[in-house]
Amino acid sequence: MPAMEETAKRVTKRRVRTRARLLDAAFTVFAAKGFGRVSIEEVCEAAGFSRGAFYSNFATLDELFFALYRERADLIAAQVADALALDGPDLDVTASVDRVTEVLLLDVDWLLVKTDFLVHAARDPDVAQALLDHRARLRGAIAERLSRARGHTELPAVLGDVDGAARAVVAAYDGVTTQLLLDRDVEHARAWLKQLLTALLTDGSGTPPRATPPRATPA
Repeated sequence: MPAMEETAKRVTKRRVRTRARLLDAAFTVFAAKGFGRVSIEEVCEAAGFSRGAFYSNFATLDELFFALYRERADLIAAQVADALALDGPDLDVTASVDRVTEVLLLDVDWLLVKTDFLVHAARDPDVAQALLDHRARLRGAIAERLSRARGHTELPAVLGDVDGAARAVVAAYDGVTTQLLLDRDVEHARAWLKQLLTALLTDGSGTPPRATPPRATPA
């Protein structure tokens, strides 16, 4: 391998590590102090880097904040998708809810950062649109999985269609995590989320209603 190519690869790996350390440090500082009270210098100090290292990876603190949010939010979306994918072509609602609630990231520090980001997005239309796009992708992944269950399970009619069910799932997560911010009881939050999702996606007994065959149309 040419020396210049080898050097370029080392630089790329070092930059990836630097970026990761900046994101980890920013997460710790944002969770402790809040986004609006943190400076670039504080992030650099926590990461053990200079301002030059910061600016070689991010143009602004806002850009770093959004990168941090996207990294953690994508992790949650992947956790949900992976848990739902284990059923194959069928959908065992109760088992899927169990898996999702067991693996789902319920971390108070992350929720503090997420809440800061929501408040930030509420005051910045561009950031708000990026957040809306991400939430739409998450709902889409859930709706796609629920739609493949048709013929095997039937969602409660009150939810409307699979998109309505996906919105209800995301809303349930939002509600549970808001309570978690206040009482800091992760175990209770996980159990509550399981109960709420089971009630939403089944008849309330934990057993999804069976899909009924269409009625014959009179000739």
